[in-house]
Amino acid sequence: MSRALTERRAYAGMEPAEALAAHEAHRDILKVLTGLLLAMFVGNMSATIVGNALPVIVGEIGGTQQQYTWIVTSTILASTAVTPIAGKLADLYDKKRLLLASMVVFLAGSVLAGLSTSAGMLIAVRVVQGVGMGANMVLTQIIIASLIPPRQRGRYNGYLGAVIAAATVSGPLVGGIIVDTPWLGWRWTFWVAVPFVLIALAVLTRSLHVPGGGRPGARVDWLGAALISLSATLVLLWVSFADHEFDWVSWQTGALLGAALLAAVAFVLVERRAPEPVVPLAILTARTTALAVVASLAVGTVMFGSNVFLGQYFQIGRGYSPTVAGWLGLPLMLGLLVSSTVAGNLVTRTGRWKPAVVGGVGLLTVGIGLMATVGSTTPVPLVALYLLVAGVGLGASMQNLVLAVQNTVELGDVGAATAVVTFFRTLGGAVGIQVLGAVYAQRVTALTLAGADGAGVDAAGTDAATASLDLGALPAAMADLVRGAYGDAIGSVFAVAGVVSLLAFVATLLMRGSTLRSTWAPAGPSPERGALIDPPPAGRP
Repeated sequence: MSRALTERRAYAGMEPAEALAAHEAHRDILKVLTGLLLAMFVGNMSATIVGNALPVIVGEIGGTQQQYTWIVTSTILASTAVTPIAGKLADLYDKKRLLLASMVVFLAGSVLAGLSTSAGMLIAVRVVQGVGMGANMVLTQIIIASLIPPRQRGRYNGYLGAVIAAATVSGPLVGGIIVDTPWLGWRWTFWVAVPFVLIALAVLTRSLHVPGGGRPGARVDWLGAALISLSATLVLLWVSFADHEFDWVSWQTGALLGAALLAAVAFVLVERRAPEPVVPLAILTARTTALAVVASLAVGTVMFGSNVFLGQYFQIGRGYSPTVAGWLGLPLMLGLLVSSTVAGNLVTRTGRWKPAVVGGVGLLTVGIGLMATVGSTTPVPLVALYLLVAGVGLGASMQNLVLAVQNTVELGDVGAATAVVTFFRTLGGAVGIQVLGAVYAQRVTALTLAGADGAGVDAAGTDAATASLDLGALPAAMADLVRGAYGDAIGSVFAVAGVVSLLAFVATLLMRGSTLRSTWAPAGPSPERGALIDPPPAGRP
């Protein structure tokens, strides 16, 4: 079908002047989206490009399984901590300047990450990269929400989901190719983002115009932001060090969880009195938002955990190169790419988001459940099919969960509402990586010790969480046992993720469906309301 024919059908039934205005509005939106989606592409690619490169990176600079997960978790933790702050700042100050500043921070973190000389240094500078990445992600979604009303946003969220999928697909592939190319090396997995950031900065500086420059005399709830970040950090520290530095049931566990609970309670008390709360409790306690938070925690766990541990499974457990491992992970991302685009257009056409969310999380649960049956000898085509099913579900639900929450608030609270869902999705990813990493390490250790007993190999003191990932330093017999253990243990990781996905599915069933609005406000005037582009009539693209 030609582009001209597609456009004639899109604007069929409109008066000529109305059709021209709708066409020009769509064209203007696409111009702005070019820069915004490029910024989103950079952030997502940088989050996934290290997935297949990490075994090589940790092997070369020295590191353990625990440090392996923290190289990823440190970025997600920083991204999680900055999300509510960036979301609230977007409601108060100039969104364009905030976005450009976040991209500069991300650029600095990427350059420093490529200069790392140890696992500890890499973890530290990945925090800087995570701050820029987290602010970038949430600000991009907030700006899109500020420019486009909810009914039309479903269509453009399809583009957003497609870009996320494309970045996630290309990330592992590019990372694998880079580490397999001798004259490049793993450092370019971080430096490759630099030209994309510079291009996005140039495009956005020239073309982005966001309505509303902030609120005069606005104040940021720094205490509330610090408390919610502290609570999340303490939980992550507990999950990371329990069973290695101390027992799951110990005074250290009580201290960390008790401090996390106190910080959470203090956060609620502060937010109730803050004139500009970083997370308005009315938004957080609304039924749609509360259930979307539960679902987003699960989606984050599955999304980030799958990307991190599939690389280990294919490379260590199955013996594939980083490049081949990238190709083998494609079905998950291709499913996400197709379903996010299709679901976005269907949501805009029907004005209903719940079928896409419930169906998507349901498919995600099925796919992850099937992955729980995978082992070291499972046929690769079967693994690809399972990942495809999970990817289709992930693409249909991920952005529409955000859209469901955005549909319930006025424009002045879009930043905070978007940040809430994004915060808990990234928090779920950070906690999920640590929990799934602990499950993976324990299962690998158990399988290795069991195999060693049967083969008469001395494996006393083996602990996969603290052992080096450089299998070349191990005796051949021991290395074979570890490889087999990494292949067979992956099913346990996805079994836990499947239970979490089932919880998300129940949460989405309980969500109250609503029709997407064709304007920004649910009811009544808003001091910040206004649009860069007037929306076309409801039901029209």
